[in-house]
Amino acid sequence: MERETISPLEPKLFGKWDYDGVEIRDPSLKKYICLKPVWTPYTAGRHEKRRFGKAEVPIVERLINKLMRPGRNMGKKAKLYSVVERAFDLIYLMTGQNPLQVLVRAIENSAPREETTRIMYGGIVYHVAVDVSPQRRVDLALRFLTEGARMKAFKSQKPLEETLAEEIVAAANDDPKSYAIQKKEEIERIALSSR
Repeated sequence: MERETISPLEPKLFGKWDYDGVEIRDPSLKKYICLKPVWTPYTAGRHEKRRFGKAEVPIVERLINKLMRPGRNMGKKAKLYSVVERAFDLIYLMTGQNPLQVLVRAIENSAPREETTRIMYGGIVYHVAVDVSPQRRVDLALRFLTEGARMKAFKSQKPLEETLAEEIVAAANDDPKSYAIQKKEEIERIALSSR
């Protein structure tokens, strides 16, 4: 079997997926979804010391990091790297599109625009609707996508990569059955009622 040669001038994610042509439609999220071309999405925490440094971390690495929650996969970055790689292959088979574009669309669709915060006046707590910052929108979207995938894979026959691919594709299509879309709509509904 002949190995495909890859040009060192144009890095592709996992050696397969091109960064060219991936567009972010939401202008507020443009600065916080990093699509800088890299071979391997691994920065080893170089962003930790700078304010808003995680905006420069590749979005795929942030997805991998969100999958490393306390429990079965805590600290197993190499394992989750291969899980995300297989999930991207499944996304390509399901949609026929670049998985990076599908992931960006899923983040845009599942990022809440409004939520509530607690304000205290004289010992009484009020919930007040506030706009969500773009950085937090990306964080919440990634959390909802990975939470939904982990919950579907837990005590199930389906592997994590399959549930992750299904969750990302469902969120990209704005499917109301997606866990991420349900959580976003719930947060926005609560914020609307507390205006």
